[in-house]
Amino acid sequence: MGTFLLVIAGLVGLTTVSVLGLRLLSRHHPTPCPHWLAPLLENPYMNAVAGSGVILERARVQPGMAVLDVGAGPGRLSVPAALRVGPTGRVVAFDIQPGMLARLHQARTAAGVTNLQTVLGEAGRGSLPPGPFDRVLLVTVLGEIADQRGALAEIFTLLKPGGLLSVTEVLPDPHYQSRTRVRRLAEGAGFEVADILGSWYAFTMNLRKPVAA
Repeated sequence: MGTFLLVIAGLVGLTTVSVLGLRLLSRHHPTPCPHWLAPLLENPYMNAVAGSGVILERARVQPGMAVLDVGAGPGRLSVPAALRVGPTGRVVAFDIQPGMLARLHQARTAAGVTNLQTVLGEAGRGSLPPGPFDRVLLVTVLGEIADQRGALAEIFTLLKPGGLLSVTEVLPDPHYQSRTRVRRLAEGAGFEVADILGSWYAFTMNLRKPVAA
């Protein structure tokens, strides 16, 4: 039993050091999750604290809406969002990695959705698709963006007045952004906080574009 506990403690320690190391590195060199790690995005913990149903419910995504999923990855949110908005709505999945979009294409085909478009590009570089959108989703993605202020400014212009940017952050993601930082960046781009849901280690912050904007 003693040896077993030592092994467990060693694995926990190694995981902690790895996450902290990646977190430190990401502060200076923000990088997206590699496409070959996409299967790890689907796990019981993530599904419990930030599953697609939870995120879409928190963002109040409704039938007929136009939704932009920034950093869509393999379509964990994009495909369920397309099903939720229905044939009168549309979803645009935006990602920087061709490998992620290739996986998303497969998921889209398997689900039989026809209202889901994919766009390759980098947020903050002027390549986001044209709006207007009712909702924009940034789920465990903000910390991977090199120009966060530029990306949020772009998103602000794409949202309809009164539309929501829904930002979700989850530990132990090495790119985790605190509620304080998300709020500061978003308010600097012109957003106002609508509500904050969840806990400090797994939260969703809904940010509204003022109607008068």
